[in-house]
Amino acid sequence: MLFEFAEEDEGSLTELRQLVNRLEHEITEAETEMLLSGENDARNAICTIHPGAGGTESQDWAEMLLRMYLKWAEKRGFKTDIIDYQQGDEAGIKSVTFKVEGEYAYGLLAAEAGVHRLVRISPFDQNARRHTSFASLFVYPEVDEDIEVDINEKDLRVDTYRSSGAGGQHINVTDSAVRITHLPTGIVVSCQNQRSQHQNRAVAMQVLRSRLYELEVEKRQAETAELEANKQDISFGSQIRNYVLAPYRLVKDARTKLEKGDVDSVLDGNIDEFIKQYLLSKKAA
Repeated sequence: MLFEFAEEDEGSLTELRQLVNRLEHEITEAETEMLLSGENDARNAICTIHPGAGGTESQDWAEMLLRMYLKWAEKRGFKTDIIDYQQGDEAGIKSVTFKVEGEYAYGLLAAEAGVHRLVRISPFDQNARRHTSFASLFVYPEVDEDIEVDINEKDLRVDTYRSSGAGGQHINVTDSAVRITHLPTGIVVSCQNQRSQHQNRAVAMQVLRSRLYELEVEKRQAETAELEANKQDISFGSQIRNYVLAPYRLVKDARTKLEKGDVDSVLDGNIDEFIKQYLLSKKAA
């Protein structure tokens, strides 16, 4: 019926366009989810962002990446929770760990794991020179309680400290932040967003379980070498994607060669096409 009235009625035409756009979006999501068949792809994701060398520049870029992924999650209706937030000295962040809850959160975000490179006129440079910054995203599947991960308490060093930063939207400033070091692997996790030491420890242990589980899966699948390649120097030549704000504006994926000129849209979380193209290329390979 809408097709019959669309040419004569503006309201029907608008409704028809909305229906077509919604259908296109649903088809794209269905096509993407068909590419996710890993045993952990449907799980929630635990993500960590670290800035590369470069001080304030890279720390600010790390916070921009955090915003991008939080916006992306919001657009998909996923729930996010900041677990640990280490504020930068002047701007940005030294590190952040956050959880994304939603169907296929891990499978989708795993496509984003790696080094991200930004080129821009620095807002921190009085001479307005162009700077290159790097930051990395690591992604782990959240481990359910029914999956056993053997952790010996003797292998843990637990430290408590006062949470850093100004609190607000990210953390509650308390004296009960918890940092846990798994001595055999050297994995360090921390949590400071809960109101009690007991709650912070519980969340930190959950993150540790997920990271140890992922490490074991990697060993079993003989993928450790590939993972370590992604975790090499957070510097030039190791990036998966380039975001250029000057002298031109372009986002280009180094793996799939997909390019987008609307940089602001990408930084606002519209990254689904990059994710889909990577999953398609991975399946083809």
